[in-house]
Amino acid sequence: MAGRIRRSDIDELRSRISIVDVVGEHVTLKSAGVGSMKGLCPFHDERTPSFHVRPAVGRYHCFGCGEDGDVFQFVMAMDHTSFQETVERFAAQLGYTLHYEDGKPQEETSGRVRLLAASRDAEAFFREQLLTPAAALGQRFLGERGFDLAAAERFGVGFAPQSFDALKQHLRGKGYTDAELLGAGLLSEGQRGSYDRFRGRLVWPIRDVTGATVGFGARRLADDDKGPKYLNSPETPIFRKSQVLYGLDLAKRDIARGHEAVVVEGYTDVMACHLAGVTTAVATCGTAFGVDHIKVLRRVLGDVSTTDTRSLGRVIFTFDPDEAGQQAAARTFAEEQRFAAQTFVAVPPQGLDPCDLRLERGDDAVRKLVQQRRPLFEFMLRRIVAEHDLETVEGRVAAMRRAAPVLLSIRDRALADGYVRTVAGWLGVSPDEVRRAVRHAAPRPAPTSGDRPAEAGPAHPPPDVALQQLERDPASRLERDAIAALLQQPAVVGRDLAARGASAYVANPSLAVVRDGILASLDRIEAPDFSEHVAQTVPAEIVPLVRTLAMAPIPQSSREGVRAYVQGIVGSLVDRDILRRKAEMLGSLQRLGSTDPEGSKRLQEQLLELERERRSLREEL
Repeated sequence: MAGRIRRSDIDELRSRISIVDVVGEHVTLKSAGVGSMKGLCPFHDERTPSFHVRPAVGRYHCFGCGEDGDVFQFVMAMDHTSFQETVERFAAQLGYTLHYEDGKPQEETSGRVRLLAASRDAEAFFREQLLTPAAALGQRFLGERGFDLAAAERFGVGFAPQSFDALKQHLRGKGYTDAELLGAGLLSEGQRGSYDRFRGRLVWPIRDVTGATVGFGARRLADDDKGPKYLNSPETPIFRKSQVLYGLDLAKRDIARGHEAVVVEGYTDVMACHLAGVTTAVATCGTAFGVDHIKVLRRVLGDVSTTDTRSLGRVIFTFDPDEAGQQAAARTFAEEQRFAAQTFVAVPPQGLDPCDLRLERGDDAVRKLVQQRRPLFEFMLRRIVAEHDLETVEGRVAAMRRAAPVLLSIRDRALADGYVRTVAGWLGVSPDEVRRAVRHAAPRPAPTSGDRPAEAGPAHPPPDVALQQLERDPASRLERDAIAALLQQPAVVGRDLAARGASAYVANPSLAVVRDGILASLDRIEAPDFSEHVAQTVPAEIVPLVRTLAMAPIPQSSREGVRAYVQGIVGSLVDRDILRRKAEMLGSLQRLGSTDPEGSKRLQEQLLELERERRSLREEL
């Protein structure tokens, strides 16, 4: 294995990679003022964005949970890769040749990068096989469901030959070991050794949000295939089915743009929706829709709490009307409160899934299915009522009591009251009876993160302690904001004013250390990563504070506003320092009295000079 990667190569790669593009694959980012972007933190559940990215600095910071780092650290945290694997992965993407300290040429790693590469090459192999005569069953399956070869190409659909080792031999020829192919979930282990996991099946590549192929779903074609209808990749270091949504790589931009996602049940349903114009469709991969899927989807949706329900996002689920679909709806409803977005259900007519609906009634029917959605809570209320015998008093009371917690959970109170009257009509009771049941109902159990309900906020460390403490005192708040401005916009502040600000008195001990670091780094004032130079000059325990201040949002959205703000806040710190020095001199002047005429004269001259400095400062600003 190669030695350590040269620092110069790491720095060069970091300069070539856009942290906004990388983070944007996982988080919908919006402008948070000049030089800063923000979104929902991918490291903890939250409803109000506290995750900030500063492209010029190349760093991210969450003011909610404290996560902080550069583009390499972000990928390491999201993909569970080592530092070396992460750097080598970016180098491969950019076609950059790495150099190692031991002088050896770049070597491929046998970790995650190799598994991803094997999966990518397997996908290419399957896609080629779909065009062969041996794939006639697969071609017919696609054609019968309204998909041509162009559609198959768009979604990467392929065919696994009916062979025990065709894929294995092909990938061995590309230099992969059996251990790597087993690790990627492409082979299975039997008594007589390893063999192709997927054989004689139509194969869909499962990609993560970045578009990297991490697993496969394979559909049975032949009647004599005794395996399951759908066979998915096993859990591997690169594939965790509870954290992947099929089609998200294709849908993410439209989901983020329209703040709407459609969750369907299968691979062909995703294809049908996209081809019909519903390009926000995604599906789970062999598992029920769960908490981890919600986390992934919320980050792409930009799912933020707001009192304006018109600006909330929308998540639309399609469920079959059969018992299995009803149970899936109930499981989804149990976690629905994790979304800030509004949740809906679209029930296909006559039990048709989106794929069959498109085949029988055309693209327009699929679009109408999504448009004719109804709120998930209404779907659940109807289900609850339908489960009870409304011809009896006991059945009506039981239905009312079960419906009450659902009615209580409706966030829009005007809408909730409307549904109170609707449920009362279904049950044949007065609205007041239903209202009383709602008042006495226990709230639906809120989804938890640790022991805290979602509405109370996630169970993660409190907001950055240093900033929280500084917020309480106006004097410290000025120091904090001025030093944050110096860290983030030193060139805009200007060298002269920056030098004066970095020499001003700061009472807070931690901020004073940061100020000293700024003063020591003024020769790098034009560097885009100025704050990182400051971080290298301060003690290790102060580095997190430097990085937190370097990411703190500036309350201006235009370049002119930023310039006025940063110069004004640093000028206020300098002005306060001048006043402090004047007060000290006036005290000294009073103590001297008439005992030292020469000393008094010097102090008076210095006082006049300070006043001229203060007037000059105000004129400059």
